[in-house]
Amino acid sequence: MKRILAMAVAAVAAFAAPARAETTILVHYPMPAFFKSVMDQISGEYMRQHPDVKIVFASPSPTYEEGLQLMLRQAGTAEMPDVSFIGLNRLRVLAERNIGTDLTPFIKADANFANEGFSERLLNLARFGGKQMGLAFATSNPIAYYNADLVRRAGGDPDHMPTDWDGTLKLAAKIQALGDGTIGMSYRWQGDDWMFSALLFGHGGTMLSPDQKKVAFDGPEGLASVRLLDRMVKEGRMPALSSDAAQQGFTAGKIGLAFWTTGALRQTINGVGNKFELRTGPMPVIDAERGRLPTGGNAAVMFTTDKAKQPAVYEFIKFASGPYGASVVVPGTGYVPNNELAPKDPRYLARFYDENPLFRAGLNQMNLMIPWYSFPGNNGVKVTQTIVDNLALLVEQKTTPEDTLKTMASEVQKLLPR
Repeated sequence: MKRILAMAVAAVAAFAAPARAETTILVHYPMPAFFKSVMDQISGEYMRQHPDVKIVFASPSPTYEEGLQLMLRQAGTAEMPDVSFIGLNRLRVLAERNIGTDLTPFIKADANFANEGFSERLLNLARFGGKQMGLAFATSNPIAYYNADLVRRAGGDPDHMPTDWDGTLKLAAKIQALGDGTIGMSYRWQGDDWMFSALLFGHGGTMLSPDQKKVAFDGPEGLASVRLLDRMVKEGRMPALSSDAAQQGFTAGKIGLAFWTTGALRQTINGVGNKFELRTGPMPVIDAERGRLPTGGNAAVMFTTDKAKQPAVYEFIKFASGPYGASVVVPGTGYVPNNELAPKDPRYLARFYDENPLFRAGLNQMNLMIPWYSFPGNNGVKVTQTIVDNLALLVEQKTTPEDTLKTMASEVQKLLPR
């Protein structure tokens, strides 16, 4: 009887005790075609390990630019998410406007942080104005995609592809000559300045002067870059396709050589299926000594100012950007590891690259990666669009490389802070 009474008292006490508080984290991210599945998997595993946390997603934005504009509009409002994944080249905008929470205090207080693969090189990708604006989540570099079947038909050898642009353009012209609607090559100049910066950095150039007050891409490196883009059209027979049309043309088997982000690899693999043999390789060498490649991708940024919620948000950001997150992002997209531990540890990606050689091209270029240039001031998005608009005129053969560079430099200079 006493035992029954004790059990009843315990049951009543348990019922009367307050339920454990659940922390809800509102997360926003861009480019759902790339990131929806990996976000679902990462958040699901995090909630499994942290049953007191619930991850809720806001409607994703189609692009990095639209994601940034959404955050700027929502800043300081109730609609602002706790976390957003911001393009690496737009973190500066947030830093200059003092939007977002500096992660430095959380990192300094985290005794285990140094053991989780977060190197200084990778931390620097998301540092601006003395603040750790976020942690790099997905990082990429530009690679070459090959239709090995078309390469063979044109007399090329997929096992020994050209390593410079001269040989690449000659091969593209031979593929174009196959006829039947075949296109030799595509180079993703559209959308943003990232692939232009790949040519500029590849020549050893930079966007602005060290004091960031004057355009620097109007020098010899910039001229060589626009001339190379012009050669892609004239010699490589590259048409002025939209980014979507070029991607669809390649996966349909109609384009021989394509140059784009490694982040599109999984999407490309799925699109190609069994239609042809897909190969990947490095970007053709431009300047072997000074040449570098831009780092694309995004970083997880904390926006919540709720002191009680911030520790949970920090742990989620670290989990997403850490070795487990990398082990989901890399196979799910094609991005290169943003974490030093992930590719070395057999729990994560140590065996992945041996079993998936298409993913090695981006990994092997990580030593060349430098930050995607972030323009100062309030006109960063306009600067990017100005560059794209002028490159469009060049690809459409409505202007010369020399005039393109002159106009582009003049228009960008007017948009820089004075």
